[in-house]
Amino acid sequence: MDFPIFHLDFMGDRLLIAIIAVLHVLINHGLAVGFIPLVTWIEYLGFKKGGQNAIVNNEWDQLAYRLMTVAFIITTTIGAMTGVGIWFASSLVNPASIGSLIRVFYGAWFVEWIVFVTEVVLILLYYLSWKRSLVSIEAKAKHIKLGVALSIFSWITMSIIVSILGFMMDTGSWVENKTFIAGFTNPIYIPQLSFRTPLAALMAGALGLFLTKLFTKNGSDFQKASTKKIAQWMLLTLPFMLIGALAYYFKIPELMIGNLPVAVGTMDFQSWYDLLVKFIFGALTTVLLVAGVIFFKPNFKIPTAVYILPVIGMLGFAGIFERIREFIRKPYVIGNYMYSNTLRKDEYPLFKRDGVLAHATYSPVKEVTDENKLVAGEQVFMISCSRCHTTHGINSVVDKFVNMYSLKAGEKLNGDLMKNYIKHIENARYFMPPFPGNEAELGALVEYIKHLQEDGTPIDNQATSMR
Repeated sequence: MDFPIFHLDFMGDRLLIAIIAVLHVLINHGLAVGFIPLVTWIEYLGFKKGGQNAIVNNEWDQLAYRLMTVAFIITTTIGAMTGVGIWFASSLVNPASIGSLIRVFYGAWFVEWIVFVTEVVLILLYYLSWKRSLVSIEAKAKHIKLGVALSIFSWITMSIIVSILGFMMDTGSWVENKTFIAGFTNPIYIPQLSFRTPLAALMAGALGLFLTKLFTKNGSDFQKASTKKIAQWMLLTLPFMLIGALAYYFKIPELMIGNLPVAVGTMDFQSWYDLLVKFIFGALTTVLLVAGVIFFKPNFKIPTAVYILPVIGMLGFAGIFERIREFIRKPYVIGNYMYSNTLRKDEYPLFKRDGVLAHATYSPVKEVTDENKLVAGEQVFMISCSRCHTTHGINSVVDKFVNMYSLKAGEKLNGDLMKNYIKHIENARYFMPPFPGNEAELGALVEYIKHLQEDGTPIDNQATSMR
């Protein structure tokens, strides 16, 4: 509560971060962590197939180069911008949580920054020196080693970030001892890393397979040979991903597992849960079938459009996974330490006693009076609810109550029922944090929500909680 509150009422703060973060993860996994090793492997195959009178096999080397061109352009533009965008959006929407993560993982962030800068240098050297590597066998061998180094540094970057993502789900023993090692080696770290590594490789294979189909002559022997190799890559990584997924699943705290039906859809779309679960398994089955047919039946003619199905499936699978991971840690943004409203768990007794307004630096009111009840209610909403809810936008708090009580058109909300519900909200919705304020603030919040239903005036888009 030491920061001004940024709020986008038409779409919600969490959706802003989700859009940027999911896009970045898809690029990071699909075109960096998994794709660079695949490109390096294809380049190596071209080097090995060069023969006595040639440094490389031109078809294989050109395929690797064209694949790398796609990866280079996207990762250094959209990938770079979304990477910075995550920091920018997180700092705006949730400065308290990102500040806590920086304090806990200061050393890890520093190392990750050094590794990332090295990764940027390596990707520039690897791509821009490609043509020069064709002058001699020695130069090509060094270039392949450069690709291996780039692959390693890309993976190290992810491995550090995954530790922090695991910490946000389950802090382990860190809450008791507050040491860096306890935070970094949280219970979910290794299982999540063992899942994300082959997931990245499988995403890269699906994309590489589709691009190879586009970049090679249709029906040629080289197309059959190259797509078969990439299919082999996919078939080898799929079992490791499934094993990693199981290891990850069984390490997720039981309470978070209970959030899965809501995480996949939302409260409004829990009925979609079975459908989306079927989509996840359907995506993996599609990958297995397409890769299997290409590898075992290379002469079987598959329509070009079919090659896009594994790409769509894997992008959808990864996107759903990120949606689930972000939601199931609720009611926390940092497991067992900080609630999703950015208030620390151990501060709740203080807020219950004094009220949240008394400790809100940027609130224009510090306590509830008859004269400022609506203003105070707005501030309580901003502090306690706005990280996940809007007034009339996506995930509207007004709509939630209207739907909950099945109100007819024009029917008004009942303040007493709302107070009783919000006071014990964590029992009815265990993925929501308890209400942090005192009785007066609870009453002000209820009056403000009732006012929103009657007046319909949303909060202005602004980077402050002050009117």
